[in-house]
This record gives sequence, structure tokens and C-alpha cells, in this order.
Amino acid sequence: MTAIKHALQRDIFTPNDERLLSIVNVCKAGKKKRNCFLCATVTTERPVQVNVVKVKKSDKGDFYKRQTAWALRDLAVVDAKDAVKESPEFDLHFDKVYKWVASSTVEKNTFISCIWKLNQRYLRKKIDFINVSSQLLEESVPSGENQSGAGADEEAVDEYQELNAREEQDIEIMMEGCEYAIANAEAFAEKLSRELQVLDGANIQSIMASEKQVNILMKLLDEALKEVDQIELKLSSYEEMLQSVKEQMDQISESNHLIHLSNTNNVKLLSEIEFLVNHMDLAKGHIKALQEGDLTSSRGIEACTNAADALLQCMNVALRPGHDMLHAVKQQQQRFSDLREQFARRLASHLNSVFVQQGHDQSSTLAQHSAELTLPNHHPFHRDLLRYAKLMEWLKNTDYGKYEGLTKNYMDYLSRLYEREIKDFFEVAKIKMTGTTREGKKFATLPRKESAVKQETESLHGSSGKLTGSTSSLNKLSVQSSGNRRSQSSSLLDMGNMSASDLDVADRTKFDKIFEQVLSELEPLCLAEQDFISKFFKLQQHQSTSGTTTNEVEEMDGVALSRSYTSGVPQTVSSEKDMIRQMMTKIFRCIEPELNNLIALGDKIDSFNSLYMLVKMSHHVWTAQNVDPASFLSTTLGNVLVTVKRNFDKCISNQMKQMDEVKISKKSKVGILPFVAEFEEFAALAESIFKNAERRGDLDKAYIKLIRAVFDSVEKVANESQKTPRDVVMMENFHHIFATLSRLKISCLEAEKKEAKQKYTDHLQSYVIYSLGQPLEKLNHFFEGVEARVAQGIREEEVSYQLAFNKQELRKVIKEYPGKEVKKGLDNLYKKVDKHLCEEENLLQVVWHSMQDEFIRQYKHFEGLIARCYPGSGITMEFTIQDILDYCSSIAQSH
Repeated sequence: MTAIKHALQRDIFTPNDERLLSIVNVCKAGKKKRNCFLCATVTTERPVQVNVVKVKKSDKGDFYKRQTAWALRDLAVVDAKDAVKESPEFDLHFDKVYKWVASSTVEKNTFISCIWKLNQRYLRKKIDFINVSSQLLEESVPSGENQSGAGADEEAVDEYQELNAREEQDIEIMMEGCEYAIANAEAFAEKLSRELQVLDGANIQSIMASEKQVNILMKLLDEALKEVDQIELKLSSYEEMLQSVKEQMDQISESNHLIHLSNTNNVKLLSEIEFLVNHMDLAKGHIKALQEGDLTSSRGIEACTNAADALLQCMNVALRPGHDMLHAVKQQQQRFSDLREQFARRLASHLNSVFVQQGHDQSSTLAQHSAELTLPNHHPFHRDLLRYAKLMEWLKNTDYGKYEGLTKNYMDYLSRLYEREIKDFFEVAKIKMTGTTREGKKFATLPRKESAVKQETESLHGSSGKLTGSTSSLNKLSVQSSGNRRSQSSSLLDMGNMSASDLDVADRTKFDKIFEQVLSELEPLCLAEQDFISKFFKLQQHQSTSGTTTNEVEEMDGVALSRSYTSGVPQTVSSEKDMIRQMMTKIFRCIEPELNNLIALGDKIDSFNSLYMLVKMSHHVWTAQNVDPASFLSTTLGNVLVTVKRNFDKCISNQMKQMDEVKISKKSKVGILPFVAEFEEFAALAESIFKNAERRGDLDKAYIKLIRAVFDSVEKVANESQKTPRDVVMMENFHHIFATLSRLKISCLEAEKKEAKQKYTDHLQSYVIYSLGQPLEKLNHFFEGVEARVAQGIREEEVSYQLAFNKQELRKVIKEYPGKEVKKGLDNLYKKVDKHLCEEENLLQVVWHSMQDEFIRQYKHFEGLIARCYPGSGITMEFTIQDILDYCSSIAQSH
């Protein structure tokens, strides 16, 4: 421990002009054992500062560092824990209690003893030593003796004092003056002893010589002591005087403190009273407005709104602790509650009356709209009610029960009103669809055949001579030709659905305009009502910016319906949006059934109306979903769109069913099949309707289904045909299909267009070959024999040496086919082809030209065989190619 003490003195305390008096090795009580040292130090300069320093050994090296220092004057208590039993634990009370455990009780006792001595010498404030053995503490002595005793103790404590620089310099000079100071230490020590004795003797003589001066000094000291005693007496009298002044000043200070405390309390009390008066006092004007305010005028509504807001502020004021226990505050709160209840009842009663009156006023205006396809305007009613929007918000925040009651009453009154208006509106729409008078409505519900006949009659009388269809293909057909076509396809019409060609273009256009007007009237009505509900009932329509909305598309019967999912949006926003949808659903509960009834009527009038409805409804659904995918309008129109899509699919299925069940006459030629003409009409009409439409994909799918069904049905009918050859049926109908697809340029049917062209070409060639057959039969048999001999290995120039195929036999066969016979055979062939082909498709000349080419090909083949097998014989046919061309041309012109 001595070595550590010397190291600490050298490294830490000497550079700071401090002397280390005592040291103890300690660790903190109750914690992981990490040793440090507590050191008691004093400064070497005056005034002396006494400190307790905590020194810690560094973890990274073998050196010490100063960690914490406390002034001894800040030490209040030294607690040794137990005065009887030896214990290494002790506490030092500075700004807080520090608990230590010494490495030994001896070090602890030595350190505490040193602290007690330093306290006795340097500190006026006595440190309390508790649980310390009395043997460690010295008894109190007079101040003089105490000073000397303390000095002796300090000398005893100061076991080692390091030389300062001046002392080291003097010793070095003294040792340099003696040559043997290092070589002969004993002689050097003896020399120093002799010199010390000489100095001691000189000192004694000097002291004895200065006895007189000492006596004089002692006399002066005695006089000084007397003066000190007089000064102490004066100081004592002054102290007594100041003590009385101190007592008076203490009384004055206490009195001032009480006055200050009273003033502070008064200020706080005034602040509390001002707070209650300012925040819980309702103006008389506001009270009168709440009790008697006029809820019919704009000025009265504004006054009531301001009063309601003021009342709400008073009721919602954040009271400070203890305010709610005041009797006056309780009375004021009860008064506010009574005012709120009274005004809420008065407001709810007035708004219920307004709702009822609106229902009566709006009903009186229905008559003027009964003959027009328009819906009554509710804007004036909304404008009047929006004046109460702030009051509704107040009611929602203060009395939610009455707010819910008003909401329910509004839905009840308005649902009945809208139901009457919408039903009348749809009645007008149905009348306009079926006729110009209410009588026309009667046949809208007749069986399909009777309705179709009556509709057809009106169409013919009203617009006879107009063209059916909507494209150039339909412009080729007159009303009369449409009638002829209906006679050809009567079996199709008997299926129960009217063909698109049975109605005039004007009727379809009228239906399209009526349906569009219905949707255009309903859309702003629903949007206006939804916007009003949101503003009047203070409900959130749109999600806050903190949320993100993702739309998922669900496919239902081929119809894309959008569903909105919200993430990160407060639940209140979602619930209020749901409430808007519920209110709109109840108020407009009749819209969806009425729209479905109207769609059913349109489908009954003409199944092709589903095309118009699909395009119009899809556009309106797309528009509504762009505004709000989860709105009532978007959901309702989406549901109706499902029905329209099903009707469209049903229309396609019915056409395919008609194709499967088609029957052809066994006594007349087939010609262009009815369903081929129907497909042409359907495609032309659909292309005009679906131009730039959003639902083009649905039409393309329908095209694929229909064209495949048409192909299959054409082949089926061709196989069953008895009167008309199969190739003629296939050729004519696939030519018609190819012409239709080429004219309409339907991109999704490009492959089918090529297929139709290929089928038409193949069956044309097949029919030509089959019909032409072997017009020069014996000549054909002769040359077939020649080709057979060549095939057996006989050279072509040697065939003429065969007995059955010599030149005489060839001339005999050729003479049987003069030009007159050939012309007669071609004329009969033309008549046969004319009987097979129909006039509608106009393919006679095409077929005849193909037959002419085939006949010439055969002629050239015979000529070639003669030239190769009978060279130099001079044998030729009795007619030429030019003769064949002349025969064919004259036959075609004669017919």
C-alpha cells in the first residue's frame, strides 16, 4: 500500500500541488467488485483546501487516473455502520449517500481517523460521525492545544515528504563540495554531523544573546493580547445588537412571505374565476336563439348555428382539476345540458316537418313530368336543407340518437317520394319504347309473336320504304326483300325471338336514345342526392390522403365489377362511406328493379337491343367507377350490367340454337342460308354499335362463337341438302361469309375470313370438276387407255402401233364429237348449273367461267397426248379452243 501511496502522490497529486494524507482501497457495496482508492488530500498553497478524491486504476495500462473529487466541507455524515463489531463497510454522505466496502477494517479505521482530524483542524462545520468507535475519535481540547495536537498528528500522518526542487539543488551543491560524498558516505555523514554540531552551538549562543529582544517581544505580545480582549468585548456587544436586529428582520421576512403568499393565492383564485367565467358563460342572445330562434329564416338559422357552436364550446371546455366539484359549475353544466336537449328536440321536430312538407311539395310537381322523359329536380329542396348542415353536424356531435332518428325519417320520406317519381319516369320510358300512347303499352306485354306482328305493322306503316340495318350490307335490302328473307327463314322466327331485320332502323335508334336518356337522367339524380347526403349529414364521401385505395376487378358473367379495398384509412371514414351507401340503397331501392324491368322489355321488343344496352350501360358503369368505384351508383349500374351481359349472352345463344334447329325445304334450292344472312345483319349492326366501345372484347368473343356455329351449321345443312348439291351450298354460303367479313373488316375474324375464302375456293373447284365431269366421254376413255399403256412402260411414239389405239381408232372417236355436239352438251351443262345456283349470290358467271377454263384445260391435255403419241399423223380435234370460247360466250349471252 506504501508503494501505491507513493505512486499516487507522484503521478496524480504532486502535479496538482496536493499532499496525500490517507488512502483506503474500496469497492462499491452490492455491485460487481471493481476496486478503486479513496484518498484524503490537502493543498500545499494557502488557503488550504481539503478534498476526498476517488482514484481508479486504468483498464488499458498500469497507471492511475483521477475520477471524482469531493470537497470535505460538502461531507455531512460519516457512517461506520457498527461501533462495536468490526466491519469493512462505511458510508459517506455528500450530495447523495455513497456506500463503500474497504479491503480491510484497519484501512477503513485509519481513513476515518484521518477524516476526523482534518475536520477538527480545517472545518468550522463539524461533520457527524455515527457508529464510530470512541477510541478513533480524540476528545475535544482548547483551540491552542488542538492546533498543536493537530499539527503533531499531521506530522505523524505525513510519514514521507518528498523533497522539492530547491532542496534537491542545495543537496547537490553540498555533495559537489565534498569529493568523497559518494565514495565514502560514512566520512561524509561524520563531516555533516560535525558541521551540524557547530551550527547548533551557534544557534544556542544566538538565542542566549537575543533574550532581551525576546522579553521585549513577549511584552509586546501581552499588550497585543489585551487589545485583542478589548476588541473581543466590543465584538460581543456588537453581536448582541445584531442579534436583536436579526430577530426583527426575521419577523419582517416572515410577514413579507405571508403577504406574498396571500397575493399569489388571490391571483390564482382570480385566474380560476376568470377561466370559468370566460369559458362557461353563455351569452343571453345565444340562450334566446336556442330557446326561441327562428329556424325558417336564413338569419335565424345563422343565429341558432352560432348559439349551438357556443353552447358546444362551453360544454366541451376542459375543466381543471377540482372544478367539477364546484356547485356553480355543476349547475351551469346542468343548464347547458337542458339547453342542448331542448334545442335538439326543437331542431329535430322542425327538420321532420321540412321533410314531410318537401314530400308534399315535390308530389305536386309530378304531374308536369308525367308526359316527359325527365326526372324532377331536387336542387331547390337540397339548397334549402343545406342551410341546416352545420346544425346537423352539431346534432351529430351532441345527440347522436336524434341524429339517427332524423336520418331514418329522411330515408323513409325520400324513398317513398323517389319511388313514385322513378316509377312514373320508367312508365314514360316504357310507353315511349313501345309506342307514342299509353295504348302502345298494352302490346308490350303480349306474347312475343303478337307483339312482333304489331310492331312490324307499325314499322311498315310508319316508315315503308326505309332500309333495314345500319351498314352498307343492309342498304342492299329493301323492306320487300326483308319480307322475302323472313319467308325463307320462317323456322327461325318461330323460335320466339324477333330477328334484327324485323325492325326499322328508326325504331332501334329511338330505343337507343330512350335508354341513354334514362341512364343520363338517373346518373345526375343519384350523384346529386349522394352529394347532398354527404354534405347535409356530414358524412365522408372520399378517403383521406393517408390511405391508399386499391381496386380489384372481379369477373362475374363476363362483367368487370370493381371492388374497393382500403388500407391505412381510419375506420370512421370507412363506416361513414358504408352509411352513405346504405342510405342511398334505401332511398333508391326501386332503381335496380325498374332498370331490370326496362331491360327485359327492351329485350322482348328486340333481342338485338341487348347490344345497345351493353354498350350504353358499360360506358355509364365505367364513368361511375372512375368517380367512385364503391359508390351506390357504380354498384347498382354494375349489377344491372350483369343482367344486360346475360341478355347479350342469351341473344348469342339463341342465335346459335336457331342455327342448330334450322330446317331447309326439300323441294326448293337452298341458296343463302337464313342464319348466314342473320350473321351478316348482326355483324353489321354490332360494328355500328360497338364502334369505340369499352366492351369490344365481349363482342369479339361472341363473334368467335357465332362464326364457328355458322361454319358448322353450313356444313350440316350442306350434308343434308337433297335438292341442291353440297358443293353449291358450301360455295355460295362461304362466298357470302367471305364477302361480309371482307366488307366489315372485323380484326378478330381474320383467320375465319381466310378459312371462308379457302372453303369457297375448294368447293367451287370441286363443283366445277363434278359438274363438268367428262363432256367428251368416249374420247376420255380412249386417252385414258393411252395413258395406261404409257404407264405400263410403252414409249409414247409406239402407242400408235397398238391395235386398240392406232390412228384409225383415234380418227373414229374424234369424228363422234363435232363442234355442234360439243355446243349442245355445254348448253345443257349451263342450264343445269343455273338450276343449282341462287340468284341472290350471283355466282353463275363465276362458275361458268371456271367450267370454261376446266374444259379448255382438258382440251389442251388431249391435244398434247395426240402430239406426243401420234406425231406426224396430222390428226386434230374437229373444234378449236376459239370454238370453245365462242360456244361458252354465246350460251351465256343467250340465257
